[in-house]
Amino acid sequence: MSRLLPPIRYNISSAILLVGIVFGLYLCYRLTIPFLSPLVWSFTLAILFRPLCVRLRGAWGSQAASASATVVTVAIVVVLPVIFVFGAMLAEAVRGAGLLSSAVESGRWRNVIETHPWLAPAITWLDQRINLPDLVGTTTTWLTTWSASLLRGSFAGFVNLLLTFYFLFYFLRDGQSARTILQHLLPFTPPEFAKLSERVENTVWATVYGTLIVAALQGTLGGLVFWWLGIPAPLTWGVVMGLLAVVPFLGAFVVWAPVAVYLALAGQWGSAILLTLWGTAVIGLIDNVLYPVLVGSRLMMHTVPAFIAVVGGVILFGPHGLVLGPLVITVSIVMLHIWRERADVVRRERRPADT
Repeated sequence: MSRLLPPIRYNISSAILLVGIVFGLYLCYRLTIPFLSPLVWSFTLAILFRPLCVRLRGAWGSQAASASATVVTVAIVVVLPVIFVFGAMLAEAVRGAGLLSSAVESGRWRNVIETHPWLAPAITWLDQRINLPDLVGTTTTWLTTWSASLLRGSFAGFVNLLLTFYFLFYFLRDGQSARTILQHLLPFTPPEFAKLSERVENTVWATVYGTLIVAALQGTLGGLVFWWLGIPAPLTWGVVMGLLAVVPFLGAFVVWAPVAVYLALAGQWGSAILLTLWGTAVIGLIDNVLYPVLVGSRLMMHTVPAFIAVVGGVILFGPHGLVLGPLVITVSIVMLHIWRERADVVRRERRPADT
């Protein structure tokens, strides 16, 4: 009987320790939730700009100085252009909505019947069923309110941006030390941990790579159709559409859709229809078709789970789910592979004894 006490005591102690670990990890998860967005983006930027930081560290010999210089580079190259373009586009959208509202309220859009009589039945049907002035007025009011709320929430965005830079600095400066500690804590062998780390880095690179390629292609196609239709400043609008294509829940349609509406109200129905078809069937489908293919090929993942990882990640986590969704799928798949490899090793070791 006494021989059974140590194992029982050991099992109880292990169970209590396991419960404490699970509860502690849950509390850590709850504590991390408010900082999830800056953590994800700082982690992503740290992987993307780590080669620059390593090169500066080799030239200067200082980890803190190289990390600081890399953070400043990120702010100049990535953050400032995005803030400038997004702010300019927001102001332009509000101004354009006001012009569109005044054009609709004046009733000039009904003059299209005089120049295009064949559109009279469709316009009459539309006018009888949809109060276009009220619809445009409601949209304009919503856009103005949304812009004001966005400006009010800019303080929270500024705090998140500061936290992103704060975490980024330590990810760059102490990344190797954190990697060593994490390898010691996780129940993986060195080859398994190296495999997991490689797949995580490939996931981040694939996600950013796919996003930038698709955004550049959408901006190029949008600029080309603007040039073909004779819309002013097609190069500028193409660049803006490319930048907006990077932002989840926005995209290039924020630019071409109001232009299509304006062309229709101005009586240029052929150009409006062409722009709508091109924006919907070509520019829009690229994001849904090409992006999962690009990401999935680099992640060694089928297009369907890659699509679920990206779209589901954005729906579940918000904008940072663009990176976090593929990371969750990738880490889960790698851990399943590790578990299967360990099970195969155990099976091969037991096979001679069984025979």
